[in-house]
Amino acid sequence: QESCLPFVPLSAPVAMGPPRGAARATLKRPAAASSGGSARKGRDGVKVKKKGKAAANARASRPPATWKADYPLIQRLRARRDAPVDSVGCERLADPKAKRADFEWQCLVAAMLSSQTKDQANAEAMAALHAHGNTIENISRTPVSLLDKLIAKVGFHSVKAKNVQAAAEICLALHKGRVPRTIEGLLALPGVGPKMAYLTLHAAFDAQEGICVDTHVHRIANVLRWIRTKTPEETRMALEAWLPKRYWPDVNILMVGLGQQQQQTPQKLVERCLRLKSPAAALRLVANIGVPLRAGRLPALDALAGRDPAVRRLLAARGGGRGREK
Repeated sequence: QESCLPFVPLSAPVAMGPPRGAARATLKRPAAASSGGSARKGRDGVKVKKKGKAAANARASRPPATWKADYPLIQRLRARRDAPVDSVGCERLADPKAKRADFEWQCLVAAMLSSQTKDQANAEAMAALHAHGNTIENISRTPVSLLDKLIAKVGFHSVKAKNVQAAAEICLALHKGRVPRTIEGLLALPGVGPKMAYLTLHAAFDAQEGICVDTHVHRIANVLRWIRTKTPEETRMALEAWLPKRYWPDVNILMVGLGQQQQQTPQKLVERCLRLKSPAAALRLVANIGVPLRAGRLPALDALAGRDPAVRRLLAARGGGRGREK
């Protein structure tokens, strides 16, 4: 925002300068809106604005050191791809043998049903829809009450049943019976948010226009201090600012799977940490995202603690708590 001098009407008398000997008045320029920088005086006495905002923007566009250390560990922990999302995640629930238009529609429906729902429950609901006939034409003709029963195992199924049928009607009326291929078109459908839209683009059209961020990605990225955001959408924008695009296709499924394993099979995750070349670093990472580490529960962990001072300190520091290990 540029500052400007106060407006002086042409009809007003303009003083050419103060009388000799009088104190010279100083015309102060209005303060400009803060942009993260501050002013300093250069060698010639002229005020020079520090490049605080530019430096902050440059830092925001670079991957943080914490990500550089953590992400390779996450890739190793998730190398086997054996979390629920790997077998029954949204991208796996459309029928690959279906016609192209039906496949795209099923990708959209799987994404719409996924919010506030475990992948296993979403898979059961999608199987019921497939048995019923999961095409745009058929879903648009199906009573909402029946759709509600078919998807009863997902969270907020009554609302989702209405949204799915309305989305089918919109696709028929405005998109010639096809799923929109743009983020704007997808977001215009009822019940479709950014996460579902980017997921659908990737699953249905193999288009990676943005990062799909759900609660797992949002929580883990903040807990590991890659970012500091309050909402999944803020997390998406923050990650897209610095995460290299070659990582975009996999970051969601890697972190969702990690979050699922932390919640559903934490001991298996700990055992996997023990097999890595840097077990202490891996254990610290999983402890930070919420895996409880306690002595006396896993003999292999106790044995490693006896040999490795770093692991011993980690177990002592955790003490059964859930605070972040520094």
